Amino acid sequence: MKDMRRIPDELRNLLASIVAVSVMTLCTHGLGAHAQERIELEDGSQLTAFLVEPAATTDRLSPLVILMGGGPGNLSISRDTSQWLGSEFARRGWLVAVPVSPNNRAFRGYENNQKILMLIDQLQQRVDVAPGKALLAGISNGGMSALEIARRNPERFLGVAAVPALSTSAFDNKPLAGFPVYLRIGGEDQLGWAERFDETVAALEEAGVDLDAAILDSAPHMFRMNWESLDAWLAKIRVETE
Repeated sequence: MKDMRRIPDELRNLLASIVAVSVMTLCTHGLGAHAQERIELEDGSQLTAFLVEPAATTDRLSPLVILMGGGPGNLSISRDTSQWLGSEFARRGWLVAVPVSPNNRAFRGYENNQKILMLIDQLQQRVDVAPGKALLAGISNGGMSALEIARRNPERFLGVAAVPALSTSAFDNKPLAGFPVYLRIGGEDQLGWAERFDETVAALEEAGVDLDAAILDSAPHMFRMNWESLDAWLAKIRVETE
């Protein structure tokens, strides 16, 4: 079994090479504005986040997605994540917030989990952001952060898009019974996560998660989104909560 303590260092190297290629090849036509903000939270602390505004202006309030990058969730990774995957959410009308981990530990652990809840509270005070449930999304270590945050407060969220993530305890996931989770893992994952796909799916299904999971043939640890599939899932969970 791979030593999970080494994953953040390995992911940092993967992100540096793979995300750089993705950013260079990204079509920038019609993308929303990017901004780096330092947001004051209700506990008096501050959290840096990259915000991506929806590409098109409408009369409707924008739904909120909190998108967490991989590895340690540091400044450079979060910036790249906002430009790469965040821009695609923005093109679909979402206000995207990509938070920067305050301690290079992604958003794992109770204190970091709580910062995400406080970030949502602050962002939803803005006049252009829809109240109610937000979407959690995460890449790799960020995907596991998203699942952890959702387990603590599932009633706060539309669902989790974990692309990829691992979660192998049915007991831990019991709070997510009936909760929507979109999970994708690359079939040629360099960290061996594809070998743990069945274990992860079994744990989530045993816990009663409303799971949409698949292996992406020949895809590496970091992969391009299949937006046809993800768009259909997003439409489904939004209709079910209206």
